[in-house]
Amino acid sequence: MTDPLAEVVTLLQPTARFSKHIIGAGQWQSRRSDAGQPFYCVVLEGDCRLALDGHAPTILRQGDFALIPAAFGVAMSSLVPPATDTSSVPVALGQGLFRIGEQEGPSDLRILAGHCSFGSPDAALLISLLPELVHVRGEPRLALLVQLLNDESCAQRPAREVVLAHLLEVLLIEALRSTAGTAASPGLVRGLADSRLAAALRAMHQAPTRAWTVADLAKESALSRSTFFERFQRLVGVTPMAYLLAWRMALAKDLLRRNDAGVAEIAERVGYSSASTFSVAFSRHVGKTPSRFANE
Repeated sequence: MTDPLAEVVTLLQPTARFSKHIIGAGQWQSRRSDAGQPFYCVVLEGDCRLALDGHAPTILRQGDFALIPAAFGVAMSSLVPPATDTSSVPVALGQGLFRIGEQEGPSDLRILAGHCSFGSPDAALLISLLPELVHVRGEPRLALLVQLLNDESCAQRPAREVVLAHLLEVLLIEALRSTAGTAASPGLVRGLADSRLAAALRAMHQAPTRAWTVADLAKESALSRSTFFERFQRLVGVTPMAYLLAWRMALAKDLLRRNDAGVAEIAERVGYSSASTFSVAFSRHVGKTPSRFANE
């Protein structure tokens, strides 16, 4: 059966940028602003605070994992931050290890943190289907995956980039499915956590070429048309037809980027009866023709 979450993560094409092993002591705070870069961390020992722009601060405790698919403003600090608003600078100790806060004496925090990037030309759309903040408690598998990522990124073994890419895919899928049923923000994860909506989402991913209607999708979900439409929009964050269009365009972009087929064949593979109909829809959605997108 088609797995929408795995498809989205695979299409994102995650690649590792860097990871750090950080120890902390005393009072400290660090703030960074990234242009939508994915950020993740796991707390191996101690506690700290994580604050994302537009969200209340989150306390991260030992064993907690946090993932921000698109980080624009992130602040981390000790549980009691310094009185002044100055940012603490981590001091490099060598071999990917950094210390923040008091530089002498025992540490009271140990975390693994990393950044990755998404190679997909449609990353912004796909990220919009995911929660803004993923916070998972009590999942040792995530800590193990981050440790493996850290070890692999620090070594220079053969096929390193391939291993890192696959580890990141597994990490992202594991983190996102661990949030199922939680109060995550609207998106694909919340939709898949609803067994009725999950049936419709899987049907769209399994047969993107079918001429779906809201009534058809409501039938897949065993819901009335009005109940399905309201529930889908509330949990996924977009209307069913908007989601289907976005998914078809994401598939089309991936096919065009890989230069796998001509425009006519791609149109058929993403559910359009003709190349001209597909070209009009693609141009309206993307802002450029399929041919131009492929050439660029």
